[in-house]
Formats: sequence, C-alpha cells, structure tokens
Amino acid sequence: MRFRPDIFLALPANHPQRWLVGALLLLLLGCLSAAIFQQMWWLAGIPVAALVLWLAVVDFRKIFFLMLACIPLSIEMELPGGLGTDLPSEPLMWLLTLVSTGWFLRNWRTVDARFLRHPVSLALLAHLVWTTVAVLVSTDFLVSFKFLLAKGWYVLVFYLLAAHLLQEARDFKKFLWWFFIPLLFTVLTVLARHAPHGFSFREVNYVMGPFYRNHVMYACLLAIFLPFVWYGTYWYRRYSGLWWLLVFGVVVLLFGINFAYTRAAYVALLAAVGIYWLIRRKLIKISMLAFTLVFTALVVTVTSRDNWLAFAPDYERAVSHTRFDNLLEATTKLEDISIMERVYRWVAAAYMIRDRPYTGFGPGNFYFNYRNYTVSSFKTYVSDNPERSGIHNYYLMVTVEQGVPGLVFFLIFCLVTIFKGQQIYHNTPNTGRRRVLVAALLSFMLIAMLMLMNDFVETDKIGSLFFICAAIIVNTDLQRNKK
Repeated sequence: MRFRPDIFLALPANHPQRWLVGALLLLLLGCLSAAIFQQMWWLAGIPVAALVLWLAVVDFRKIFFLMLACIPLSIEMELPGGLGTDLPSEPLMWLLTLVSTGWFLRNWRTVDARFLRHPVSLALLAHLVWTTVAVLVSTDFLVSFKFLLAKGWYVLVFYLLAAHLLQEARDFKKFLWWFFIPLLFTVLTVLARHAPHGFSFREVNYVMGPFYRNHVMYACLLAIFLPFVWYGTYWYRRYSGLWWLLVFGVVVLLFGINFAYTRAAYVALLAAVGIYWLIRRKLIKISMLAFTLVFTALVVTVTSRDNWLAFAPDYERAVSHTRFDNLLEATTKLEDISIMERVYRWVAAAYMIRDRPYTGFGPGNFYFNYRNYTVSSFKTYVSDNPERSGIHNYYLMVTVEQGVPGLVFFLIFCLVTIFKGQQIYHNTPNTGRRRVLVAALLSFMLIAMLMLMNDFVETDKIGSLFFICAAIIVNTDLQRNKK
C-alpha cells in the first residue's frame, strides 16, 4: 500500500488518514516548541521518527530508499557497553528488518520462489548456515550471536528486500540517485575541507570526518560505486541536465579517489578496466584459476622452511609516513607500517587457523584472541591496536572465525555470483539490463578484490553494496529467463 496525495486530498474530513496527518503536524509543532523553549534539541527528532514509522507501515519502499540515502551520510557512534552503531542508517535497517519480515510472512505466496532456488541464493544460504554453526561453538557466544544478528539483517535488507524492490529500470535509477546524491555531497565536503590544507597527504585522515572512518574506506567506496555512476550516463540523453550531473559526478569521484592517497583504490580503478575486458571475452574463469594457482604457489613458497621469517620488519624503519612518495617507496621495500601491521596480524591468523581449523574461534572473535598467537619479531608501532581493528583480510578473518569450511562456503558464494554474472551478461540481449548487470558485477568483483587487504564487508557503506550487487545479478537472470 502506498500513500497517494491525490486520493488523500479527496478523503472526507473525518477520515482516519486526515486525523493521522493532523496529529503528526501537531506533534511536529509541539516538539519544535519544546525543543526551542527547553533547549533540548533531541525533541525535534521525535516527529521525524513518528513520520518514519508511519511510512514504514504505509509504504516501506520509501524507507528503503531513504536508508540508501543515509548510508553515505552515516556516522559511526560508540554506545555504552562497548557497542557501536551507524546513525541514522542502522536504525532504519532494524526497522526495515521488522517490517520486511512481516511483509514476507504475510505475502509469501507472491514471492518469486525462483529467486530462493537460484544458485547464488543457495550459496549464500549455505554460507549463513555454516556461520550459524560457528556461532554455536564460538569461544564467546554473545559476541558471535551479535555478529549473526547483524549479518541476518544485512542479508534480509540488502539482498532479499533489495531483490524485491530493484527489478525494473525505474528502480535502478532510483537506487542510483538516492545513493549518488548524498555520496556526491560527502565527497564535495571532504574535498572542501582538504583544499585549505593543499590536499596534503598528512591531513587526509583528518578531513574524512564525520562521514568516513578513514581515507581507505572513503576511497574504496568511491571506486566501488563508480561503475554505477559511469553506466548511469547511458540512461539519459547526452548533454541533458541529468547527463551532465552524472558526468560531473564521475569527475568528482575520480578527484576524490586521487586525493585520498589510497593504493588499494588506485589498483581497483585499473582492475575495473581489466575485469570488464575479461568479462567481455569470457575469461573470468580462466583468470580466476590462474590467480588461484599463482597465489597458492606464493603461499607455499612463503610458508615452507620458515621463509616467512625473512619478511619480519625492522621495528625502527616500519613507521608512518607524512609524504605519499615516501609511502610508495616504503611499500616497495616492505617498510610501510600499515602493510607490516597487516603481516603481523596475518602471521597470528595462520597460527590461529592451525589451532582451530574446523570451526574457528567464532564470528567477531578475532580481536579478542589474536594477541596470544602473535610473533614479536613482526610487531610494529601500532600493534597495540587501540581502535580494535580487524585482520585486514576478509578471507583470512572468515577462516579464523569460521574455520576452513567457512572460507570454502564464502568463496563458493563469491565465485558462483561472479561466474553466473559473466554467463548472464552474455545471455542478456537487452542493452539496458546488460549495463546494470555489468555495473553490479564490476562493483561486486572490486569488493571481492579489495577484501584481500581489508575486512569492511560488515560495514554499512561497503556491505550494503556487496549484497545489493548480488541481488541485482540474480534479478537480471530471472528477468531474462522470464522473457
């Protein structure tokens, strides 16, 4: 059910909807007056919360797109008890989880069962089932159970609900604009704050607040969403107003990535071109096989005969750098502190996997256990880890927390999504659908690649796009089969 203004105005004066709108207006005026006179500004948010709850009942589609707009603007907040949340996006996720659960239970007969039987959905379900098993045998059940709840509402909102709401061309355009405009605002804000400092590398993390945790999160998000903005330019007549706005957005995103000084984002931009070339020539499977063989050979070489000890850093030289050219030079010499701190945690992860290879330590429990497995010769200046960051490799983190079977199930989900995406691309005759599909597939593969050096899939800014892209790929396949 949707709110229709034309129908609303035609309603009689005593109709319940008119009374409801009148009550909301009175609540708004009362709360604003109380906020001004009592100087308790949080009271002004009560009418907004009431309006959101009303929309959730009347038409939760609007709440979904509102949540998309809030994701680039969300701010990480620390709560009492060591908990944290992203405001205002995460409360909207909780609300959508409740509303969509009720809707699916009530309308389950109208849900396309083919979506649930699709190989991508089945692979994701297998991943979730094993995550649940790992939670049950976790070293800290409460921490792992919180992780499972968060994973559940991410999958429900960004995969199942997104698949239900993003099916037609107009839905994809809404998705683009509701996410793109706030994202563009945050990038312009960061650039405006960075400009007085001469876009210096020293100040890059300082200017990211309050929307982004650090420059890595910021630059990677821009690189991941760029394919949608790029292909969005094909949806509008060239030189029209919306076309120029998207072209301006592409330029701004590229500027943002350039001045974020993030090596992973630079690599992602170059990789996107190569990935598109591989998709067009049906070479994804061969390239993935070649990468697997090379990566396996590298791991075997490094781990055999204690060769990994040769990579131990010089404690006095592995430091932070204030110039980007010095950072690049230190990277080639394995003296950059961010890379060597990753190695410090990866070595600990290897010992943790050897200790609990089948079920792991439980989702969310890496931080609470890894210090007992570290090797002092790899320690750096930032190894105290006051920000409680993770392992900086999502695949390793899954293996540590869910065991080798957990890694296998997650890899199956990623590979099935990628391989099906390439197949669907070549079997989809509709040009508009192909553009949406290739944008989603490129974004999904960039996230999969960036997970080699980061573990931000559980964050709202990256995790949301990860599951939405998978849902778009499945929907494109189902639409193709239907036609």
